[in-house]
Amino acid sequence: MLSKTFNVDGRLSGDTEFIIDWPLCQVLLMNDARFPWLILVPRIEDAREPFDLSESEQTHLWRESMVLGRWMSETFTGDKLNIGMLGNIVAQLHVHHVARSVGDSAWPGPVWGSGTAQPYTPTALAEKVALCQRGLAPELIFSGSTR
Repeated sequence: MLSKTFNVDGRLSGDTEFIIDWPLCQVLLMNDARFPWLILVPRIEDAREPFDLSESEQTHLWRESMVLGRWMSETFTGDKLNIGMLGNIVAQLHVHHVARSVGDSAWPGPVWGSGTAQPYTPTALAEKVALCQRGLAPELIFSGSTR
């Protein structure tokens, strides 16, 4: 059940920018200009693992993840979309979506622990947030969509 007292873990909120609330998840942008990198955080209090969600919430999380992945694949250039959830540093359930390109600074390894994050400039950050908010508006994505 969606929590009225939901808070994003401090580490996540410190590394990201809020994009939008979807039916289940909050969508965040990782403030690292090296990669197009978005994160879904289910707004379920104390959820640490996917099995902490009800079956309906698990299904909804998967659907939101696939919608986000498709949008990222259509919006950003890249060779591969990495989708993953580790939770070793931030235990709160969250799902990373990272558009990767052959030869990027972490290729072919994972982005976690590779190099140092390069924050967006204030202008680039505002532009990326606006792009994501326009493209990921729930009324565009979830109203009657069969995708």
